[in-house]
Amino acid sequence: MKKLKELYRRHIYGVIGTLAFHLILLTIFLLAELKTSKMPKDEGIILDFTEQPPPKLPEPEVKKEKKANTSPTESADRGSNRAVNDASKKKQTKDQFFDKSYRDEIAKAKALVNDVNKTLSQKIPEIGDVKMPEETTEGMKPEDIKNTIYKGKSNIHYSLKDRYHVRLPIPIYLAQGGGEITVDIVVDRNGRVLSATPRPNPNVTDTMLYAYAKKAAENTEFNVAPNAPEKQRGTITYNFVPQ
Repeated sequence: MKKLKELYRRHIYGVIGTLAFHLILLTIFLLAELKTSKMPKDEGIILDFTEQPPPKLPEPEVKKEKKANTSPTESADRGSNRAVNDASKKKQTKDQFFDKSYRDEIAKAKALVNDVNKTLSQKIPEIGDVKMPEETTEGMKPEDIKNTIYKGKSNIHYSLKDRYHVRLPIPIYLAQGGGEITVDIVVDRNGRVLSATPRPNPNVTDTMLYAYAKKAAENTEFNVAPNAPEKQRGTITYNFVPQ
């Protein structure tokens, strides 16, 4: 008995410590178990690889046309059951308007071409020396000539860069008819007109206007210009006054 007591007294603290240690471990395990039981479990994903039949599409409905028993007059009075887009009607009307405008423009252009062809087909009459009033700048300084040319309203205009006229015949009162004739000219460095070609004008039917304009342009003289092109091109426009 004494030995048991002695053993109990020696090992009582060790036994108590061991029990306390195991109680702590048991408490930790219980807490861990409680936490894991509260957490949601992951559910597995099931993949189904079995072939599924394709979905059936609805069959298109076949509309059967019914023959109308109504007479033509009745159908015209009742109208059609088909929907009509009014916007397409407006577009068609608009397109028809532009088509008519386009055709009118083409017709006018053809008429103008015919008039020009008629004018070109007419031969310019050959005329001899015709007495015309002339404007000369002999004895005038170039500065005075330049200041005089562009003043006031005139029935004769010419375009020749850096040149001025020395002799300018005036044919605008010779013909009975009136109208505007433009003549293309080629001038050399000495101021002589090498060629004069009247342009056709559909509004001018009197061929004498072309003859007078051509003759006046051929007899026009310009100043000498050594630095000018060898063949300088320009124009002279005559506005004939009806007599």
